[in-house]
Amino acid sequence: MSAPAAAEPAPLGGVALGAAAVALALGTFMQVLDTTIANVSLTTIAGNLGVSSDTSTWVITAFAVANGVTVPLTGWLMRRFGVVRTFVVSVILFTIASLLCGIAWSLPSLILFRILQGAVSGPMIPGSQALLISIFPPERRSTAIGIWSMTTLVGPVAGPILGGYISDNYHWGWIFLINVPVGLASAFVSWRFMKSRETATAKLPIDTVGLGLLAFWVGCLQVFLDLGKNEDWFHSPFITTMALLAAIGFVAWLIWELTEERPAVDLSLFANRNFALGTVALTLGYAVFFGNTLLLPLWLQQQLGYTATWAGLVSAPSGIVSVIATPFVARLSGKVDARWLASFAFVAFAVSYLMRSGYTTQTDYWHFMLPMLVQGLGMSTFFVSMLSISLDGVSADRTPSATGLSNFARITGSSFAASLVTTMWDRREALHQSRLADASSPFDPVFRHAADALGQLGLTAQQGYGVLTREMVGQAYLLSSNDIFRASAWAMMAMIAIVWIVRKPAPLTGPVAAD
Repeated sequence: MSAPAAAEPAPLGGVALGAAAVALALGTFMQVLDTTIANVSLTTIAGNLGVSSDTSTWVITAFAVANGVTVPLTGWLMRRFGVVRTFVVSVILFTIASLLCGIAWSLPSLILFRILQGAVSGPMIPGSQALLISIFPPERRSTAIGIWSMTTLVGPVAGPILGGYISDNYHWGWIFLINVPVGLASAFVSWRFMKSRETATAKLPIDTVGLGLLAFWVGCLQVFLDLGKNEDWFHSPFITTMALLAAIGFVAWLIWELTEERPAVDLSLFANRNFALGTVALTLGYAVFFGNTLLLPLWLQQQLGYTATWAGLVSAPSGIVSVIATPFVARLSGKVDARWLASFAFVAFAVSYLMRSGYTTQTDYWHFMLPMLVQGLGMSTFFVSMLSISLDGVSADRTPSATGLSNFARITGSSFAASLVTTMWDRREALHQSRLADASSPFDPVFRHAADALGQLGLTAQQGYGVLTREMVGQAYLLSSNDIFRASAWAMMAMIAIVWIVRKPAPLTGPVAAD
């Protein structure tokens, strides 16, 4: 039986509003940060724990699988235990799991604690989003979405910076231990100012079959995506099996959830055109963004000799611009059609990627930075517009389920993007290297002249050819990166067509609660 519906609490104001907003934003930032902060530290972690770099990728996989399973359950958890309680408990458990990750003594223990960290963090992002909207007055709820989107987009940018700096200068465990004081502050302040705003709860049954099928197919899919590249994808029986199991599990889960009276994941939300198309645009747009956020530091470190710290700093301007621009965008969002804001975001992303497609191996830091400034403008409007579109027409009691489902799709899309981009990068490099090798040989006058010039510097002929071959590989990776940047630009432009299929969304108003 549901508790009697209580009147919607009045919005917060003054110090209470500011403190609660910061606490909720910190909760979001922590969770998003931990999806990327370990990426640049895997080599360091592997060396310290005495395992191979390939094995250490389970540090990423474990978190992603566990998080992917629990994010869609946000709606059920909030209806069962209340929005505030679910968020605060999730933050506290995440903080404890972060402490355990920081003091892990072996790879198995670290993987176990990362599974725990990912599992308990599922409600953090949807919960902070719902609570941010509820504590602001209706006329300022676009500001709430702006704050949430800013922290969600800055996290993937800040992750490589912090992870790289800590790995270069301190013990890797600090990439997790820095969450402890932040998590404690976020949980304390959130409970202090929002415990009186707890939503009504209901004793709802849990869809154990749906949850089990979800865990099964998401786990198989994540293993397929994370290990497929190293196993040469479908040439590996194990990877092929994982792909088949993921597909079978997904179909079985889909059938079960659509026919279950009380499903773990409310897929009927996709009957809302704006939610369905908005989630598609959000997922694909974020996937392209995430893939490029991963590619650029990877190329800078592996091919241009950047340290993890400097590779992260190249991305910093986009986060700075986003932080500065988001408050202005939030003010506009209540006055300007969200479809125009979304179109601006996709155009800004496309321009940024086209600018990157002109990179050379001699490009300096400042020219690496300029496209990131343009990307920051796109980041400032992306989430604000996407959420305005996808939540349009979703009732207050279904909003937690909607935010959980859209975030699940976004996280899954980013996993696909990470695997697809790194695979394309290597395969396009092999293609370009083959073409460059066809045009270069010791019998080519230009090639021979370059080898002779290196010989005058004291290198033997064999050493000279080795230097030229290394330069050829660097050029091949450059051309491969530029191909991906160019394809990403066109993909972002294609997203504009999806945006204009949706109906014009109303400004975001009204309460957001789990009932």
